[in-house]
Amino acid sequence: MALTKTQVVDSVQERIGFSRKKSTELVEQLIEIIKDTIEKGDDVLISGFGKFCVKEKGVRKGRNPATGADMMLEKRKVVTFKCSSVLRDKVNNGEE
Repeated sequence: MALTKTQVVDSVQERIGFSRKKSTELVEQLIEIIKDTIEKGDDVLISGFGKFCVKEKGVRKGRNPATGADMMLEKRKVVTFKCSSVLRDKVNNGEE
């Protein structure tokens, strides 16, 4: 099951005690800050959580899965996420 933005807003409202409107504004602003930073090509590091990294992929050879034809893929940027060791330990300890 995935955590939705609405559920995050509900959790902020419950934990901090902000109004629904204030909680929504807070979550929306946080997401916008992260999106704007990534859009500029900068990484986002959240201690204890992880790092969103912007990486460039160069031109490379690919294949059209529908036809099987070879093709050249253009260079592009991708966003990756690397979780912190703190989060990784929590995830792994939670499964045992």
